[in-house]
Amino acid sequence: MKEVQKVIVIGAGLAGSEAAWQIANAGIKVTLFEMRPKKRSPAHHTSEFAELVCSNSFGALSSDRAAGLLQEELRSLKSIVIEKADQHSVPAGGALAVDRSQFSLSITNQLSSHPLIKIERKEYPHLPNENQITVLATGPLTSELLAEDIKKFTGEKECHFFDAASPIITGESIDFSTAFRASRYDKGDADYVNCPMNKESYLNFHSELINAQQAELKNFEKESAIFFEGCLPIEQQAKRGIETMRFGPLKPIGLWDPRWGDVNDKKLRMLKRAHAVVQLRQEDKAGQLWNLVGFQTNLKWGEQKRIFRMIPGLSKAEFIRFGVMHRNTFLESPKLIEPTLQFIKRKTLFAAGQLTGTEGYAAAIAGGWLAGTNAALLAKGLNTIKLPSSTMIGALTNFVSNSQTSLRIQNKKNFQPMPPNFGLLPELDCRIQNKRERYKKYRDRALSQIQILKETVLNKNFSSTII
Repeated sequence: MKEVQKVIVIGAGLAGSEAAWQIANAGIKVTLFEMRPKKRSPAHHTSEFAELVCSNSFGALSSDRAAGLLQEELRSLKSIVIEKADQHSVPAGGALAVDRSQFSLSITNQLSSHPLIKIERKEYPHLPNENQITVLATGPLTSELLAEDIKKFTGEKECHFFDAASPIITGESIDFSTAFRASRYDKGDADYVNCPMNKESYLNFHSELINAQQAELKNFEKESAIFFEGCLPIEQQAKRGIETMRFGPLKPIGLWDPRWGDVNDKKLRMLKRAHAVVQLRQEDKAGQLWNLVGFQTNLKWGEQKRIFRMIPGLSKAEFIRFGVMHRNTFLESPKLIEPTLQFIKRKTLFAAGQLTGTEGYAAAIAGGWLAGTNAALLAKGLNTIKLPSSTMIGALTNFVSNSQTSLRIQNKKNFQPMPPNFGLLPELDCRIQNKRERYKKYRDRALSQIQILKETVLNKNFSSTII
């Protein structure tokens, strides 16, 4: 009987952690390489696995939302990372947000204790030979040596954009004589802290923001900077127009402080409603840390403290972490990988996570799940799988692969990362005008396809851990 081959996973971020777990749970030995803490990245703060660099939110929780559907598909497929996110969630209205410290630590401990997972804390500087089954999950902060080797292997020029993280402040430094707790339209619990601005304070804030000093971009020429639209720095949003922030992260609609009076009084509502509102989301279970929602930034730290303290309720804000900007690297994936996440020119090499050009935490986990599952199937001598495009996982992997549904991407000069969204899914058999009902139909169809996949392929080839 042919011996089952061991598998290598490079990178212990969200995708790599998920891939390693799925491979090991399929009964296959896996070595997980992580360069931290021996070699640091420009954005990570710890050496734990699956560290969340930017926000602590995985997006909407409801399964009739694109991010929520992706999470629900992963729950059904026994994703270890989503399981840990659920266990370490913190209040965030209709979103899945986590205590990032406890979340990462729990994943590190879970993987480190698995008998079939070997952890190697060192950099993997070059691609392994073509006989070695490997999942490449080095993420957007791939080390210089490995990135150069990938570049030689693919023959493609490096792709990148600039990403940014929001500041975090202490809860006790928030002035609740001005700030108030509420969720938009009072949906669910009052999970957000809201800092209301009148027109004058908003205009002053906008003026200071667009004229603030930015940090120098290290090792990159400024003129080459490309921002990802889904994570645009707050100062870049401000520069796009005086009203841009009010239709984005500072949107005041649906937020009302009971101290202003009766929200049902239309005249009072017109007089008292805020011109703009800055929201803060809880970072930890104890509510001691809060991040400024949508305030990704590349301002100098001194400027962040000065300008963000102009926000009503934050005049004495104590900053635990300032916002930072870093480069995200990704592949020209439609030219390079298949819907199975195998490289076209090397079937033993898989790509997973943000390196492929998917955007968002849940999307990275989904790539890790599929790459890990397929690496396990290949190690067992079985056929790899691709997910139906009617599932959110399948739609995303089709988008970043050489599938027929993504051929239009290959003709574009600038392939850009894509977050989960219903626009990626094929149309329903019957047209439904009501958007909410249409999204529910997308959800039902996707989850039924996931169930069929489990019954016909996964449960047949893997242990009961995937059932």
